[in-house]
Amino acid sequence: MVFICLRVTTQTQFLYQPNSDSYCKKFRTTSPKPFPSYHRINIYKTPFNLFQLQTPFLQTYQTMLQMDTLPLLLTLAAALLSTYFLWFYFLARTLTGPKVWPLIGSIPELVVNRNRVHDWMTSHLRQRGPSPTYQTCTLPLPFFARKQGFFTVTSCPRNIEHILRTRFDNYPKGPRWQAAFHDLLGQGIFNSDGEKWLMQRKTAALEFTTRTLRQAMARWVNRTIKNRLWCILDKAAKDNVSVDLQDLLLRLTFDNICGLTFGKDPETLSPDLRENPFTVAFDTATEITLQRYIYTLDPKFREIPTTITMISYIRIIYYIVIYDFLHFFYPCIIRLLYPGIIWRFEKLFGIGKEEKLERSLKIVETYMNDAVSAREKSPSDDLLSRFMKKRDAAGKPLTASALRQIALNFVLAGRDTSSVALSWFFWLVMNHPAVEDKILAELGEVLTSTRGGDQRRWTEEAVDFEEAERLVYLKAALAETLRLYPSVPEDFKYAVADDVLPDGTAVPAGSTVTYSIYAMGRMKSVWGEDCMEFKPERFLSAKGDRFEPPKDGYKFISFNGGPRTCLGKDLAYLQMKSVASAVLLRYRLSPVPGHRVQQKMSLTLFMKNGLRVFLQPRQLQPHAATSS
Repeated sequence: MVFICLRVTTQTQFLYQPNSDSYCKKFRTTSPKPFPSYHRINIYKTPFNLFQLQTPFLQTYQTMLQMDTLPLLLTLAAALLSTYFLWFYFLARTLTGPKVWPLIGSIPELVVNRNRVHDWMTSHLRQRGPSPTYQTCTLPLPFFARKQGFFTVTSCPRNIEHILRTRFDNYPKGPRWQAAFHDLLGQGIFNSDGEKWLMQRKTAALEFTTRTLRQAMARWVNRTIKNRLWCILDKAAKDNVSVDLQDLLLRLTFDNICGLTFGKDPETLSPDLRENPFTVAFDTATEITLQRYIYTLDPKFREIPTTITMISYIRIIYYIVIYDFLHFFYPCIIRLLYPGIIWRFEKLFGIGKEEKLERSLKIVETYMNDAVSAREKSPSDDLLSRFMKKRDAAGKPLTASALRQIALNFVLAGRDTSSVALSWFFWLVMNHPAVEDKILAELGEVLTSTRGGDQRRWTEEAVDFEEAERLVYLKAALAETLRLYPSVPEDFKYAVADDVLPDGTAVPAGSTVTYSIYAMGRMKSVWGEDCMEFKPERFLSAKGDRFEPPKDGYKFISFNGGPRTCLGKDLAYLQMKSVASAVLLRYRLSPVPGHRVQQKMSLTLFMKNGLRVFLQPRQLQPHAATSS
């Protein structure tokens, strides 16, 4: 052991022992060649100045320490790496999904398939045979691999029934989802679990089963179709210009759901297609809120090829680990280890997207407060007026904040789903003229019995509630559309406790369970060898005169299942049938040449480039409502 003798300005002698923060009053050395016995050092402020000194003795001693510790550090690093790779080997053997890589898990294959995530998941589920379930890991690190980074993906009807009904309490939306959506949706029905959800569910269920609410929906839809949608489409047909049908449908459903929910029409579907401040703010708030939950890839990843080769994996690792470590990989790991930390940090300091979200939420809140105030003064038959008559668990009227959250929850749920389904419906009908002919024949039969044989009367008004109820084949075609292109292609649940699915898959507590509605509609084991064909007859009785969903209700869950089955399913069908018949009776649709219909990777199955179509006035045959 080496001691260094120091002489300070007060002439007091101390000996400093390296690597120990202590001073001694004696000097000894075990070095073969003793170092100079004294090093005179003036210490003016604090003993810690010693660490900043670079005497020849200290330099020599530091070199000796480095020579002794370097082999030890290398040995320790080798042991840790060996232990990690052994642990990773046994982890990878238990996973049945995409290829998992050390440290970065299945992220490389996810990035490669970023433009076809739903089909990519479907291909892996198909490989699992009669029990389409696989498990993967995006964060293969000890203590985290079975929690935040662990995903169980399934499209097995038995498993989905287990998740949505049998063990409903074990699979809530989870804390991560609720925290991300709280600022927008609060404790509304679509962002709550447990008793809060149950109370709102019971209250809403009573209202959605009333005939008056469906009649109110029919009035709002028919008014929007007659006064605005037909005007826009007539002008486009006359001028022979294309329209983005998806955009028009989004505006139409938004106006309808706002009118039905709080009796206020934002009029986004207008001839000039102007933007409404509330609509813009609502869209912005929704988009940023979704990005809290789903981390979007950096634009630089567009340069990565979409073919799965070793070269592409090397490029992915280059972008992740070297080129864009601070911008993508490090935040991604932070999000996986501590979900929500980045957006919470931005929210705390009012920076980034959270600043924009706060401004948008203020606009939405002001608009909704005005709507609540208007309904307090003048109640109507909308949902908001109905909920104002309700009481909470304590028997008190619902607060303005609670009413605002309830209204926003229904607007969010009812806006995108119907419009997206209609967009895919029109695209499928354009590509299947035989189905279009059958829809028109049914419309002709129903309208002849209700409005007579004069076909000019068929297009004077949109179909009413009673007429829409009789459109069985049209409803089957819409259901078949939702089977192939569900508005919500996947849904996520949080596992509260360890569980085992009916097919034997073990689900660890704290992990994520994903059930793919999109993949289930493409499974031969579920829908037969013709599962990829567009056949509305799947949802009809043997005689074809009655809508008949599958006997196994969990084969078709586009409207969810179990206690969370969509309350607005009948309203959605009513709206979709009204819009579909209004368009097909008056116009023949044809796609714009060269327009590419492509899925947008988001929680809702939008068309990435919209649906651009030309319209031609339809000339119905005198003897039947079939296409010319």
